[in-house]
Amino acid sequence: MVKIFRNFFNKQTNSITVAALFVALSSLLSRLLGVFRDRILAGQFGAGQTLDIYYSAFRIPDLLFNLLILGALSAGFIPIFTGLIKDFRPNGSNGLFKFLNQEAWDLVNNLLNCLLVIFLLLSLLGIVFAPQIMNLIAPGFSLGERNLSVVLTRIMFLSPLFLGISGILSGVLQSFKNFLIYSLAPIFYNLGIIFGALYLVPIWGINGLAWGVVFGAALHMLIQLPAVWSLGWRYRPFLKWRDKNLLRIARMMIPRTLSLAVAQIDLLITTVVASTMVAGSLAIFNFANNLQSFPIGIFGISFAVAAFPVLAASINDERRLVEYFSTTVRKILFFIIPATVLIISLRAQIVRVILGTGAFNWQDTVLTMNVLAFFCWSLFAQALIPLQTRVFYAQHDSRTPFFIGLVTIALDTFLSVYLGRRIGVIGLAIAYSSSNILNFILLWLFMSKKLGDLDSVKVIKAAAKFSLASLATALVVQLSKVMIWPYINMTKLWGVLSQGLVAGILGLLVYAGCLWLFKSEELLHFFSVVSRRLPFKKAKFEDQGEVRGI
Repeated sequence: MVKIFRNFFNKQTNSITVAALFVALSSLLSRLLGVFRDRILAGQFGAGQTLDIYYSAFRIPDLLFNLLILGALSAGFIPIFTGLIKDFRPNGSNGLFKFLNQEAWDLVNNLLNCLLVIFLLLSLLGIVFAPQIMNLIAPGFSLGERNLSVVLTRIMFLSPLFLGISGILSGVLQSFKNFLIYSLAPIFYNLGIIFGALYLVPIWGINGLAWGVVFGAALHMLIQLPAVWSLGWRYRPFLKWRDKNLLRIARMMIPRTLSLAVAQIDLLITTVVASTMVAGSLAIFNFANNLQSFPIGIFGISFAVAAFPVLAASINDERRLVEYFSTTVRKILFFIIPATVLIISLRAQIVRVILGTGAFNWQDTVLTMNVLAFFCWSLFAQALIPLQTRVFYAQHDSRTPFFIGLVTIALDTFLSVYLGRRIGVIGLAIAYSSSNILNFILLWLFMSKKLGDLDSVKVIKAAAKFSLASLATALVVQLSKVMIWPYINMTKLWGVLSQGLVAGILGLLVYAGCLWLFKSEELLHFFSVVSRRLPFKKAKFEDQGEVRGI
């Protein structure tokens, strides 16, 4: 039993596709829990001022985590930590810790202790100055609404402490290609929030939502601790602010952190603009954004996360780097293009089934589905940007994405203010999509300049096949909806769900059939992976020795 338990925590994945499958499946479950969470929130509070307060209070603690942890991990920690690992074998807690990977574990402890000091200080400042912060980001709120948002913000300032530790643990697991436990953490995070919505809200009111966020953050950390421990990590309380590896991460993360800061400022501007709109605008924006993020998390981010260690290992071989990039791009497009068509075609059914309960009325449904449609304009770009930026980070170039981010976020900010004041929350979605498309285009151009041809012909041919098949999918979905409608009760949840499911399944069958006729390489590869990975087998990559010295 102990051996089975240990093997579970030490599960390594050496195939990008299988690793992405792990992350994608867990992301699917996590997103489904997120959908359930949103349904609970929509049913209890509707798209009104209460949820506007909750989402505005969430903004600053989330900003703190994004700047310090995501900046350090995505730009610097994983490549440098991977380079320090001398033995990638698991079950090394006895000898590995003391001899083989001592420098790597020292980096983990030092970074962890430094970030904890910083987080404690910033969280304390955030709690003290929460009233002034909320006055800035929610100027449209009344005095009572701002006071309530201050209380929620102070509670949720505890969550970055847990997520900060968890973020470092996640980086360790990704470096060891242990994607199984890493991918389970977001599921527990959502479970904590759901627990707060179901059981703490009846006791403490909306404050229960904030405590649910803190509880979820703690679960996010705790689920990863045993796995990292089994790899050889042991906590040591020491601080070395001038450690060479820590300074390398700091130098690499500064442009990335600035880039994230710009993006977070853009979200703050969205919050500011939405707070001046009619009640519920911020809630509508977040509901639609969560729905459109569903396929991005499952496909875009999953493949980007799974590919990053291999991209980092290919830093000295540009041909191999481009090959991995091109293959992963085509795999992402294979999923994201039909997902875009299905969401646009079935947006009314999706919104009504997921959110249409309790206080969430038909007017909220119509506005949310319209906002969702404009978000979908840029799904392809949003799904590819995480992979694009990781190519730059794998080459220790975090400046290029930063400067590109400045341009695109400036566009987003301008359009958010201009369109938001004229056409409401829909204008925020248009601004968001426009800036993401520009971001994708600029990243591709600069990557081409740096690496040469990105296998563009293959990518374009594959995208054309996916697009043609998706057009057929859209036609079948629309016809199916019309044909099914007379035979079901569209005033009932089961009727709307049945219409959406049947139309969606028929559409996917048509998509697969068209790609089969087109002899799509990605479709054949997908079927091959599914058939060969039951049970999963390891597909060993080249020696990881190339990573050393990064």
